[in-house]
Formats: sequence, structure tokens, C-alpha cells
Amino acid sequence: MVDKIALLLTIIGAINWGLIGIFQFDLVAYIFGGQGALISRIVYTLVGAAGLWCISLLFRDSDTVKE
Repeated sequence: MVDKIALLLTIIGAINWGLIGIFQFDLVAYIFGGQGALISRIVYTLVGAAGLWCISLLFRDSDTVKE
């Protein structure tokens, strides 16, 4: 379950970075009141932590993954 949540947050972060790169539009900041808003910073932190968690997916044996 943690893997799926981490993957979802990483996808959200990737979409946000794509929007920033293509349109110079930060969706997270827009929704939550700017980059400096506490909730935006929490979302950015969760996305960063999820990205770090997803690094572990690269080094796992595919036979040990449980659903």
C-alpha cells in the first residue's frame, strides 16, 4: 500500500513539474495558495519523500513484491 501511495504522489509531482516546464504554471501552488503556503510545502515534502521511497523500487527483487 505504501508503494502505491508513493507512486501516486510521485506521479502528481511529475505532472506538476511538467506543467512548470511547459507552461510555467505550478498547479500545487495555485491550488494551495502559493509556494510559501504551509499546505503547499507539506505537499512538496510528501512528493519528495515519495520520490525517495520510489528509489527503493528500483532495487527490489520482483519476486518479493506483494499485493
